Amino acid sequence: MLGRTLREVSAGLKQGHITPTELCQKCLSLIKKTKFLNAYITVTEEVALKQAEESDKRYAKGQSLGDLDGIPVAVKDNFSTSGIETTCASNMLRGYVPPYNATVVQKLLDQGALLMGKTNLDEFAMGSGSTDGVFGPVKNPWSYSKQYREKRKQKPQGENEDSDWLITGGSSGGSAAAVSAFTCFAALGSDTGGSTRNPAAHCGLIGLKPSYGLVSRHGLIPLVNSMDVPGILTRSVDDAAIVLAALAGHDPKDSTTIQDPVKPWMLPSLNDVSKLCIGIPKEYLVPELSGEVQSLWTKAADLFESEGAKVIEVSLPHTNYSIVCYHVLCTAEVASNMARFDGLEYGHRGDMDLSTEALYATTRREGFNDVVRGRILSGTFFLLKENYENYFLKAQKVRRLIVNDFANVFNSGVDVLLTPTTLCEAMPSLEFIKEDNRTRSAQDDVFTQAANMAGLPAISVPVGLSSKGLPIGLQLIGRAFCDQQLLTIAKWFEKQVQFPIIQFQEPMGDCSEILGNEKLASVSLKQ
Repeated sequence: MLGRTLREVSAGLKQGHITPTELCQKCLSLIKKTKFLNAYITVTEEVALKQAEESDKRYAKGQSLGDLDGIPVAVKDNFSTSGIETTCASNMLRGYVPPYNATVVQKLLDQGALLMGKTNLDEFAMGSGSTDGVFGPVKNPWSYSKQYREKRKQKPQGENEDSDWLITGGSSGGSAAAVSAFTCFAALGSDTGGSTRNPAAHCGLIGLKPSYGLVSRHGLIPLVNSMDVPGILTRSVDDAAIVLAALAGHDPKDSTTIQDPVKPWMLPSLNDVSKLCIGIPKEYLVPELSGEVQSLWTKAADLFESEGAKVIEVSLPHTNYSIVCYHVLCTAEVASNMARFDGLEYGHRGDMDLSTEALYATTRREGFNDVVRGRILSGTFFLLKENYENYFLKAQKVRRLIVNDFANVFNSGVDVLLTPTTLCEAMPSLEFIKEDNRTRSAQDDVFTQAANMAGLPAISVPVGLSSKGLPIGLQLIGRAFCDQQLLTIAKWFEKQVQFPIIQFQEPMGDCSEILGNEKLASVSLKQ
């Protein structure tokens, strides 16, 4: 059935069952229908339709550019897009139109993908709920799922109801909502401490954070240069692999990317896991972990073991220091990166210019929200000459210990680590906002940020529904630059758990109507 995955859609396009323009129009219709989710900041309708027309011509001539040709995609609004506003969901960059595309955006366009729009996020990607951007919060499509509503035994609320919705997770919540609501078939997020995997878990999606250096960061407006990685959100592991294959490789504009060319690869089917060793980090069993997530984690480990894999408990002894270490390093780099927004060089400029100091203060007060200003202040404190050695330098040393922990585990023969992605399922918005941003981020990134500090690939796979009918994801972490192996194992895992397709009630209605074209029901995936 068409529409569930990018791979299925691509097969339908190649077999002529649908045209890129028809597919684009369906997705644009769904974007308008689900506008109340606030998934998009900018919808690029004219751009997408023009790209679809060009794709139509290529297919008519039998000159398809590949699996992404004619596929609707979305991009988080902290990636630069030529001629299209890029705001980072902030007042500071409201109205900024870059003159160039981020490398990953350009690679998608070079493959014939259709850009549907720029998605919502926490301001400058600083948050874990997608509730702290200046364009308002993103609502989780699962708020309107039959699974969730039936469990609550409650009639669905209207689209104007402000209190009855769930968070998407963050900071790439807009990208997650866009894919989950069927408005596109893949979306780019950014992942600094879990910002792709966290919303993927809450929205029942695949969320992939590639190895640091495998994918270019050029054109991604930085949060933490040493940890930022472009992330991928899709509805299947195969789809994530297709997008990663298009994005991976050296970029002369990003010196941190790998120098060796990445060879084209297909994701093989794994039928036998008996030669695998799965590590279960004992430090990840924290008191705050919900019983349902813990139960699914145990069942997943039992599943691998029942199929012949070796499942062992491992230790990452410096995990307890990880979130504090991450906070120091994150805010220090934030303070450095945000210094460019001073009212003179980049972004918004305040009216108070009686002195340089007054201009700086006005500009940054008007351009940044409390969350961003708070991180700047913290990072500035850690970088002060009298504090540098006690905070930033020590955090760098702890980061090395965390990297060594992972190296020791993988050198002992472990192929991948199996962990939770989040502490619990998606929270109701009113419950989520009771805590401040820093506390929420520390809680929600507890299982994810260490992979960023170590530069390792990690993927969140949806494995089941909670008692409330909401998705729960588990995380697999692999060796650096062994992304293909990680995806292969994740594909096997995905096939075993058979996560259900989301089914909507009003006000969403049947957003999966994009699946309903009868002539597409028999699309062959043999390629």
